[in-house]
Amino acid sequence: MIEIIQLGDIVIAFSCKAVKNVHLSVHPPAGHVTLVAPNGTRLEVARAYAISKLGWVRQQQQKLSNQARETPRQFIERESHYLWGRRYLMTVQYLDAKPCIVLGHKQLTLCVRPGSDALKRAQVLHNWHKSLLHRQVPPLIRKWEKKLGVTVTGYFLQRMKTKWGSCNHAARHIRINTELVKKPKHLLEYLIVHEMVHLLEPSHSERFAALFGEHYPAWREARAELNELPLTAESWGR
Repeated sequence: MIEIIQLGDIVIAFSCKAVKNVHLSVHPPAGHVTLVAPNGTRLEVARAYAISKLGWVRQQQQKLSNQARETPRQFIERESHYLWGRRYLMTVQYLDAKPCIVLGHKQLTLCVRPGSDALKRAQVLHNWHKSLLHRQVPPLIRKWEKKLGVTVTGYFLQRMKTKWGSCNHAARHIRINTELVKKPKHLLEYLIVHEMVHLLEPSHSERFAALFGEHYPAWREARAELNELPLTAESWGR
């Protein structure tokens, strides 16, 4: 059960789980706050703890707020777009043919029908991004199913406002933020491993950290790298 702790303008999602210590986290990219405490912790005790850490929470949220963000994309000539951590300049061609993307050396050509507006151009690029992820994700899942001894029954690609990914432990599904196609490929693998470790340990407990560290020792460095990269400026719908 999740309860809400409201401290002025800061909202904290509080829950109790089978953990030994209190875990207060500020999550990228939006800076939402969670507090996980050992089972039986009273709400007023959790609230007092959160108050004692309020300065740290504000500091972390400010760091996220100051993080580099992409300027809004218009999907026009000479605009910068990123793929797997590399920068490409966009060229737009209007052709009476099926829309497509052609990737060249430092150039990304967007082919769309005459009259296609920015929304349509964005959708063509997004669909292409998803097709690239669909090629990359299944082999990584199969690789880590063997290493972790787990089974993923399905994965979903989704635009996500506040998370890079998520795991449904009961259904054994994972969700992946499509923005990861813009980041270096090893960060996609880091995210997939992160979500798959949740099939062994649903919470961010000491056991989760130990399991993650055992199988993916550089996870903290990867997490820091991902969180320091520019965030999207898109206004996403669900």
